[in-house]
Amino acid sequence: MKFIITESKLENVIFKYLDNQDFVKIDEGENIYFVNSENDKLSQIKFNKSNGRFFINYNLVKEISSFFSMKESDSEQVIGRWVESTLQIKVSNTYFAQYYIHGYG
Repeated sequence: MKFIITESKLENVIFKYLDNQDFVKIDEGENIYFVNSENDKLSQIKFNKSNGRFFINYNLVKEISSFFSMKESDSEQVIGRWVESTLQIKVSNTYFAQYYIHGYG
């Protein structure tokens, strides 16, 4: 059986998937970190409030790309829009972080 899913519907599903990850947001200084639990010192996502730069752990991009059969660049964009929606803040630039993102705590 085949289904046709519009891009906006797929984005809604990915948003729901990311919402269900139950990331903990830690607002520290100029940065907001998305971590898996309050005790984590490594984040999946980092957003800099002063310049709008947004860093995504590459493994998260790979996970979304693989699970939803998408290009990594498309996954990166959707995750960026999810962060914008979640924080109600405009993302200016998006970057991959090869590993977990350090720097809070």
